[in-house]
Amino acid sequence: MSTFDLNNPKSDEASASADPMLAAAEAGQLARLICAPNPAVGCALISQDSRRAIGHTQQVGGPHAEVMSLRAAVAQGMDIQGSTAYVTMEPCSHHGRTPPCCDALVVAGVRKVVVATRDPNPLVAGRGIEKLRAAGIEVEVLSADHEVTRAVRELNIGFFSRMIRGTPWVRMKMAASLDGTTALANGTSQWITSEESRTDGHGWRARACAVLTGIGTVLEDDPMLDVRLVPATRQPHLVIVDSRLETPPDARLFQPAAHGLPRQVWIYCARPGATRQAALEALGAQIRCLPDANGKVDLGAMLKDLAQREVNELHLEAGYKLNGSFLRAGLVDECLLYLAPTLLGQGAGISNFGPLQQLGEGLPLQFQSVERVGKDLRILARGVDRDAFLKG
Repeated sequence: MSTFDLNNPKSDEASASADPMLAAAEAGQLARLICAPNPAVGCALISQDSRRAIGHTQQVGGPHAEVMSLRAAVAQGMDIQGSTAYVTMEPCSHHGRTPPCCDALVVAGVRKVVVATRDPNPLVAGRGIEKLRAAGIEVEVLSADHEVTRAVRELNIGFFSRMIRGTPWVRMKMAASLDGTTALANGTSQWITSEESRTDGHGWRARACAVLTGIGTVLEDDPMLDVRLVPATRQPHLVIVDSRLETPPDARLFQPAAHGLPRQVWIYCARPGATRQAALEALGAQIRCLPDANGKVDLGAMLKDLAQREVNELHLEAGYKLNGSFLRAGLVDECLLYLAPTLLGQGAGISNFGPLQQLGEGLPLQFQSVERVGKDLRILARGVDRDAFLKG
């Protein structure tokens, strides 16, 4: 993958792929950690004399990929008239936080636009392509099974999930011994896996819009749950499932997050309490009361609410009880599991999902990847057909 300066559209492109759409896709990958809740998009602009300028989406509220590539072209003295733009996602056609990218391409005099995938946002959803064609620009859309199209949708799986399903993509992260123990019987759990695995886990946190845990973890471990071990330009927001509003006002989660980056704390409860709520809100927490029929937080309603808050990927780091609740409700899309090469015997498990009566009642998964991280194994396993919405 090419290395571009995230803040400088004139960066050296010598190592970028010769194929302009692949170069655009590589640029889109660089946007993944900075652009949420917007999709990670890349654009390669090719002039008639085969010069090129590449850009990718910036932080939310900043320029999109198309504008960044146009700026790079101007900075390089390129003649944009009659050029071809290779864009990994359909250019936006509406006024959101920024003006429509379609308008910028039209004004610049682009002759042709090649699009890897349509934008699933109902505010766009083909309107960008129509607008470009109405302006006399030729538009080519890659087939749904094109390798770049599949890669772009996978890169933006949370954005597609939020736009099509109305819920974030839920990734449940766990760290355990080889026999599935996440903590000893006395509660000791730090650290089962290696420092390399912990660093890698922070990388997965960094790509999420929000990290979620339960009140049990808050009371037992008093975690920060921020991104500390890898570089970051933003912090994912923090979500606490706390039915009875037991979050202590002096919890570490209210301390400033690492890298001096702000984040919001969202607490979902089932039983409101005016005094406790006021104390937490005084610290900046936002409280939502979403009870289910059993007096617990309605997790399904919470996910819909998080989608309204523009959460694409939700990174679940919780204890076995909340993990079990998510699994029983069928709300986990994929599991990110770190396994240490040690046996710990009795203790807390990954979840309290079950007990089941038949093997066929288990939750079927399919392996996405199995890799070594330090001395540990990292397994990414996805629910069968959980990503079907990407194929439409």
